[in-house]
Amino acid sequence: MWKPNQPGSNTPPTPEPSRPTPPVASFETSRPATTSTPTGTGVSTGEQATIGKSLVVKGELTGSESLYIDGKVEGAINLPGNRVTVGRNGQVAANIVAREIVVLGKVRGNCQASDRVDIRSEGSLTGDVIAARISIEDGAFFKGGIDIRKPGGTDLKGGTAQPVAVAEPVAVEA
Repeated sequence: MWKPNQPGSNTPPTPEPSRPTPPVASFETSRPATTSTPTGTGVSTGEQATIGKSLVVKGELTGSESLYIDGKVEGAINLPGNRVTVGRNGQVAANIVAREIVVLGKVRGNCQASDRVDIRSEGSLTGDVIAARISIEDGAFFKGGIDIRKPGGTDLKGGTAQPVAVAEPVAVEA
């Protein structure tokens, strides 16, 4: 092994190049990345709240920002203009109302999306779905009914789309 500054070494030591220190991670950079981002929808991405994998939430969640769930949620989730993403570790026993719902973990409850419901290959959804669009990847689990509604809020009969009836929340199994 060659060592600088040894007797008989003709090569002067080269100084270690200075490396810039990385910036301190902020909330925006620590947020989980999603693989599909809608473009041209006219909806700003804004902020995204995160429920970590060690958190358990029981009750009703409402708000005006997107939500990433990696923990357990029991109750109701009502974020009509935003995205709800259930992460790989997420376990949700709730009815969800949102613009877009992405399922990577487990969901037990009805889902109503004004835009789309996306069940990824490792995701599981047990409950009825009302959405303008739905995507179920190979390997995903789905048990329930599907009601495709036009994005304008009308059903195929020309009537106004009705919200999903909120039933009793289902308990999450350990």
